[in-house]
Amino acid sequence: MKLIQKFLTESGCYRAGRKIAVKGLMIHSVGCPQPKASVFMKNWDKADAGACVHAIVEPGGDVYQLLPWDYRGWHCGGDGNGTHIGVEMTEPATIRYTGGSDWTETGDGRGTRDHVLAAYGYAVELFAYLCRMFGLDPLADGVVVSHSEGHRRGIASNHGDVEHIWKRFGLSMGKFRKDIKAAMDGVETGNGSGGAGNGGSGAGVSGLTGIMGKAAATAEQMREYVKGKNPGVAQSVLDMVLLYLSEGEAEGVRGDVAFAQSCLETGNFTFSGSAVSLEQNNFAGMCVTQNGMKGLSFDTAQLGIRCQVQHLKAYACTEALVNENIDPRFKYVTRGCAPYVEWLGISENPQGKGWAAGAGYGEKVLGILREITGEAGSGGSGCGVPGNPVEPMAGFVKVFYKGRDGVNVRTAPCMGDNVDQVVYEGIYTVTGISADKRWYRLKSGLFITADAEYVMFMERLPGKSSYLVRVDIPDLNIRKGPGTDFARTGLFTGVGVFTVVEEADGKGAGKWGLLKSYKRERNGWISLDFVTRL
Repeated sequence: MKLIQKFLTESGCYRAGRKIAVKGLMIHSVGCPQPKASVFMKNWDKADAGACVHAIVEPGGDVYQLLPWDYRGWHCGGDGNGTHIGVEMTEPATIRYTGGSDWTETGDGRGTRDHVLAAYGYAVELFAYLCRMFGLDPLADGVVVSHSEGHRRGIASNHGDVEHIWKRFGLSMGKFRKDIKAAMDGVETGNGSGGAGNGGSGAGVSGLTGIMGKAAATAEQMREYVKGKNPGVAQSVLDMVLLYLSEGEAEGVRGDVAFAQSCLETGNFTFSGSAVSLEQNNFAGMCVTQNGMKGLSFDTAQLGIRCQVQHLKAYACTEALVNENIDPRFKYVTRGCAPYVEWLGISENPQGKGWAAGAGYGEKVLGILREITGEAGSGGSGCGVPGNPVEPMAGFVKVFYKGRDGVNVRTAPCMGDNVDQVVYEGIYTVTGISADKRWYRLKSGLFITADAEYVMFMERLPGKSSYLVRVDIPDLNIRKGPGTDFARTGLFTGVGVFTVVEEADGKGAGKWGLLKSYKRERNGWISLDFVTRL
């Protein structure tokens, strides 16, 4: 499964921003022979669209997350919108609907079967991941339901999915729930090609690094790293390296991630510029919530590391602690809001939550972890440039080169026979820069030139000027220009929610707004005196 965040920010559902307490998950099937998620995403990403789900699954393994998980979706036409995450699966192009939920095969059956079983497998993997994130038991009553089951429970509209398409292939909701549970327990289900046996840990989901799991670095690697960075490191620091691994193991947290975080927070245990000192046994700035605060102190290094590990677990999942809670801020964390190291930074977190406010915080932790394990700058490529490691860097790169040959994206920060793909335009997330300052590392782990002749680096994305407005009167005139001195189009907006893409001064109103649907010709303006901005 490749989980791809593609929030539908123009959707009225997304803009409403209503939150829910997630109590369950609802599986849907799109109800038409369309295998491409992009078709539905385009239709739903509109202010006046009447539907929006949290995610949609394609049979190739791409899973598009369209809403933050704790947003209220518009997926089932009932009270289930307020309690359940909604997930759609695309359907094969080799079927034809004959009425209601009845359908017939248009091919030899193999394409349909392959599509359905593959989508099923990836749905199992996604649901296992979500159950772990929200602490849900897929076998408990009412937790994992189909749209049709939701209707029978009185929380959804009258639909026949997903059983209408599953039943021909021996699939059922009972089996689905059992397969999810098996995937959570690390048991291979054998359905489709979804690889649902990873326990939903998130390792490898869209290339992100899970906080929960077993450490990849050894104690020796951790010691060698810190000695290399800080030759005068205290012996007590070297002695406590094993505590990161043991405390992490106890809670299911990667101890090497915790250690890398401590290296970042303490300046590789030099404590230079740090808000804490070695004597405090606080190696992650615990309770340093603003400049000048001293933070917590602990009687032993083990307790300080335990508190840090518990705080990481609070962000990473919703599972209960194994040891007694000694983290005073554990209760203030939105459990499971940052299952990945990359999401520990507030600015990179999809929910705007996280451990630290500094840009690229999680990537800085990962940069240290890569150095510890010897992966820094390799890009998985065998570049052959040992003197060109990659340093953490957060931002975006815009490709503006218009040449027919495009810009090469490479598997390593060097020239050579390592081109992975060619791009011609677009904006890409940057997570690092090579030591020679000639290559940006992208979020995908690939590398692109830093040459200003081809690309431009940006610290942040350009802001959007458009916004939503609600019209509560049925007869708001649409004019051909910004003012009552411009002719009416003869049309009214009607009651609803609309997107304004530009403002202008004009006669007859404090401000006039250009409607998105008239953006090209710039001939559809409304008075903003009669709207409510959302």
